[in-house]
Parts: sequence; C-alpha cells; structure tokens
Amino acid sequence: MSTSTGSRIVVTGATGNVGTSVVRLLSEDPEIGSVRGLARRIPDWSPAKTDWSAVDLASDQSDLVKEFEGAAAVVHLAWAFQPTHDPAVTWRTNVLGSIRVFEAVASAGVPTLVHASSVGAYSPGPKAHTVDGSWPTHGWPDAAYCREKAYLERALDTFERDHPDVRVVRMRPAFLFKRESASEQRRIFGGRFLPGPLARPELLPFLPDIPGLRVQALHSDDAAKAYRLALRSDVHGAFNLAGDPPVDAEMLGQMLGTRPVRLPRTAARSAVAAAWGLRLLPASPHLFDAVLRLPLMDCTRARTELGWRPDHTATEVLEEFLHGVQQGAGARTEPMRGHKVG
Repeated sequence: MSTSTGSRIVVTGATGNVGTSVVRLLSEDPEIGSVRGLARRIPDWSPAKTDWSAVDLASDQSDLVKEFEGAAAVVHLAWAFQPTHDPAVTWRTNVLGSIRVFEAVASAGVPTLVHASSVGAYSPGPKAHTVDGSWPTHGWPDAAYCREKAYLERALDTFERDHPDVRVVRMRPAFLFKRESASEQRRIFGGRFLPGPLARPELLPFLPDIPGLRVQALHSDDAAKAYRLALRSDVHGAFNLAGDPPVDAEMLGQMLGTRPVRLPRTAARSAVAAAWGLRLLPASPHLFDAVLRLPLMDCTRARTELGWRPDHTATEVLEEFLHGVQQGAGARTEPMRGHKVG
C-alpha cells in the first residue's frame, strides 16, 4: 500500500547526490510526517521534519531493524563508487550492505522498499532505440558497479518471492547530475586533483567521438520526484528514469560549441586504462567498457503509472553540472562538499 499522511520515511545514503534531493523533497511534502536520514557522517544540514542517524552499511554493528521500526517505507540509496582498485571493498558496502537493508526491512515489518537500481544493471543493449524494464539485468560483468547492481536485482527477486507482503519498487535511473553534486562527482570519476576551472569548452581542441558513447542523463531532483511519486502510490516493479535528448558527441558538440572528431574505441580505452593503472583517474576502464554498451531506456511506464515527467532536459542538466564543476559547487554534507581545485 502507499504511504499515508503523517508517515515516517527512512532514507539510506541520505547525504549523497540523490539522497539530498530525496530528503529535501520529502521534507517539503505535507503528507510526509517525518524523514530519518541514514549516513556514515551526520551532516550540518537540517531540513524540516528530518533527523539523522550515523550508520555504516559496511559494518554489522548498526542495528538497522531499530532504525526501520515504525517506518512506512525505506528508500535505499546508499552506494560507494570507490575504490575501483579494490572491488571487495565496494562489494562489502554495496552488495552485503544492501542485503542487510533488505533483511532489516522484512524484520522490522516495513511495508514498502524503494531501491535505487540503475541503468548499469542492464545487459548490453541498443543505442539506436530504447528498451523497457523487461530488458535483461545481468549488467556488464567486468565492471564492479554493473556487477553489483545486477547482483542486487537477483537478490531482490528472491526477497520479493520470500516477502510478498513488502511492496518493492526498483528505480533504474540514467546518469544523475546536479550543480551541488559537481565537486563530489569530479572527485569520484575525474580525481581529487582535476582542476574544475579546466572544464571549459574553449580549452577543448576537439570533442572525442567514440563509437558507442551514447547515454542518457537526468537531474537528481527529477529522480527524487519519481521516488516521492512511488511512495505516494501503490506501484511496484521497475521504472526507467531518463531525460531527453540522449547524450552523444553531436549533442555535446552543439552544447559546447566544439567540433566532434572520431576517436577509435581502442585508443580511448587504452588512454583510460593507462591513467587508471597509474592511479591518475579513479574511473576504471571496465566502467568505460560498460558505458559503451548500456542500452537507451524507455521511460513510458514511469510516465503512465507514476505520472512522472522530468523538469530538466539532458542539455540543461549537463550545462548546470558543468557550471558547478567550474565553480567548485557542493552542498552541506560531507560527500557533497564543494571544493575548487586549480
């Protein structure tokens, strides 16, 4: 059943890119009674109706059942992207930590679980047309991020079979950006010392046009809207979330005023692999391989069953994010701290 007026919602990963958007939106919703945010570090940020608990999902010391008792729903967003050189660490947080969340939801008798899956859970698919939620979710096994997202899809299959009384919603968003996430995402994917001011179109001699590099983007606030709609309805199952238009070299070239130049996939991957091997680039070549194979998603179900529409185009999202990178933008939580380098 959907959440009722005055209900209490628990959000894991509440201080991250999507978490801050979800917490802010829920705290402004008059039908939500209270929000409890779970994060490894309690932030210097106190939205209305929100309290915090310090919880590390990688540790078995936290009593998640106690945190979840009396909640109308748990929104599970917590995720660690690093270290890519030690996938056992991210597996412990992302997979084992998520399974602890699922088990605690059942033990605490929480009626609704909304889980943050991803386009990264999907098996390789088409770039010329979109796929719906029935597309296989086996991920790209060489990339830890995709492998973990796909594994949790199977874990949720088992969870739903064993706990039919829990309404499970799986959100599968595209790549998520907003201005406040710029510094965090620069550190995660580009490296701590990549100067933000260098993210200027006039400094690009050309734009690499790599075969297969065609993906979708979405504003984090638009994703948060979908989470809130899922809490206020009786839907279950998987929902694709993405903005238009698809992001490729042609679209970026027009946005940045830069000329796309075809670059062989092997040359681009070799450069990424070399930088990653030297620990100059946090993003792994395995994730690069996955991105070139991810399908484009059809979001019809989110529009028809949730009544969801994104407020931002993909172009607007990327322009906002780029300005945030240049300015060292951030938010008042530890993962999202703004930091301008260079």
